[in-house]
Amino acid sequence: MDPALEACEKKYYFDVVILRSAAPSLTYHYHQKLAPGQIVEVEVKGHRKKAVILRQCETASFDTLPIKQLLDYHYKEWQQESARFIAGYYFSSLGESFAQILPYPIEIRNKENASKNKVSKEGKALKTIQDVSLPELNTYQQRAYTALCKRKSALLFGVTGSGKTELYITRMAEMLTKGKNCILLMPEIALTPQMERRLKRYFQESVALWHSRLSKKKKEEILEGIHEGRIRIVAGARSALFVPLKDLGLIIVDEEHDDSYKAMTRPRYHARDLALYIGKQREAQVWLASATPSVASFAKHPVVRLKEPYIRTKKEYRFVPGDTLTPTILDALASNYRRGEQSLVFVPTRANFKYLWCEACGRTHTCPYCSVGMSLHRRRRHLRCHHCHYTEPIRENCLHCGHAPLKSDRIGTEEVIELIERAIPGIRVEQFDKDAITTPGKLEKALRRIEKGESDVIVGTQMLSKGHDYPNITLSVITGLDYLSGMGDYRARERAVALLHQISGRSGRNKDALILIQSAHPEEYEPYLHDYENFLREEKEFRRLGDYPPFTHLARLLIAHKEENRAAEKTRTLVATLQKFSQIEIVGSGPAPLERIAGKYRYTILLRGKNRKPLLQALHAVNERGVEIDMDPVEFS
Repeated sequence: MDPALEACEKKYYFDVVILRSAAPSLTYHYHQKLAPGQIVEVEVKGHRKKAVILRQCETASFDTLPIKQLLDYHYKEWQQESARFIAGYYFSSLGESFAQILPYPIEIRNKENASKNKVSKEGKALKTIQDVSLPELNTYQQRAYTALCKRKSALLFGVTGSGKTELYITRMAEMLTKGKNCILLMPEIALTPQMERRLKRYFQESVALWHSRLSKKKKEEILEGIHEGRIRIVAGARSALFVPLKDLGLIIVDEEHDDSYKAMTRPRYHARDLALYIGKQREAQVWLASATPSVASFAKHPVVRLKEPYIRTKKEYRFVPGDTLTPTILDALASNYRRGEQSLVFVPTRANFKYLWCEACGRTHTCPYCSVGMSLHRRRRHLRCHHCHYTEPIRENCLHCGHAPLKSDRIGTEEVIELIERAIPGIRVEQFDKDAITTPGKLEKALRRIEKGESDVIVGTQMLSKGHDYPNITLSVITGLDYLSGMGDYRARERAVALLHQISGRSGRNKDALILIQSAHPEEYEPYLHDYENFLREEKEFRRLGDYPPFTHLARLLIAHKEENRAAEKTRTLVATLQKFSQIEIVGSGPAPLERIAGKYRYTILLRGKNRKPLLQALHAVNERGVEIDMDPVEFS
């Protein structure tokens, strides 16, 4: 036989995973050797699918199909390691974890051309930066900047309006002059055209915004710009962490406390934590930043403080009673309106509340074992703790003051708007929640109306806290804090106090402001009005003594089935298996808070472990079809 023909017929065998598939690896063959990470096309049940080469096999004891085509993309070694880490730690398939990561195009060029391109890229970056004046840092900012630059990773804890963005821009500019590229992660709601314009003022076409709302064509244009070295800075939501930037020098996680960094579908990764992992992998500096950092980050990372706002103004805090818009609140809104100034009203949620609370003392009915609010289940006629699953009959009287009856409903954004418009004729109200802000265009138009003074009062939910600038707000009204601090979550108090700071931080940017806080328990918030760090220190100690994260690790299992008895039986079987692992604690198990979704009955198991390793070992022992595992969960309801 002709040697050339014989070589062509030689088969090499490869394990591959289908991108976006939950299926295990499959074996195919090809007539030449292929490197791990190569992206290919294979046939699966008559359909062509994209797949990635995992490894070469010695041989196959069964018939295999050929790889149909080699594509011009591949995953670098750091990406392959990241995909394996995501699959192993966050309990997804390799196909699902690889699909999160954007591959690099395969390059064929000599070293001389590569060197020329690098010199050209650095020259373009230097020219871009020299064309505009960088922000001038004040003494406090310069001190913080110097401290940050000395560390591979750190938490920038800067009060609202202290100029954290100026530090980002200064560091990114420095990285570009060194030939390094940057990623700036932000909550998706904060990725506004205003932010894009601000970044492009300094970096022009070297910056691109990356998020889920981009069209396929726009994403392709950005990826082409990255490959050609024109785009050096990518600002985006959590998926921006996986763009194929070369020579990564800096990752910034802005608003690091924000729960939107945690994916709610598989793979359920946390972008903040992955940023630290990838930064270490790629020897890039990582900055976490927030005006209200999470207790977990405060406890685990070196902290650099930025205590002084760029513009000093006076804020007056007043506590007011009640659970609706009282005459005191309406009078304050009317007075601010007559002065031609803007106001903001925060309402915790669009929907009705599901926790029993007392209108006399303002307290939420809590679990006797977890000190968290118990959810009201009217259909089953009981109250349930969503942390340990303790249940009891629905109560009529308040345990604290004896008042009856307990209430389970509160006012929403639409009712607040009706009350304001009825009480203050002619006032222009901007609704700022997910019912009203449904597209990026609507968000931009709403922000423009606020900026131009075409809205007199903004009424909204937690969207109001997401880093938007409202320079003319001089009155903020914060409702529902007592409800938030009593929710069924060990982080409820942290969320309430952080939200108080986030909403009050939206006002008083340019001139003095009044903050009205509706609460029956001022003593729970007063110690922290001017010192969020004091709260973090106290909460850190509470978590340590109570065996809560970050001093322990949690995992949540979700079991779903169309037949309730099958879901319940599966849960009991899993609990029996997990009980064999002595180093983990089964905190609770039973029906999920949302017991039926899309025709399936849902059960949960909550686990806790002092150390990650034994917890992960236990989870891998029960990681099977029909079981959804959420490692380091942030949502329990």
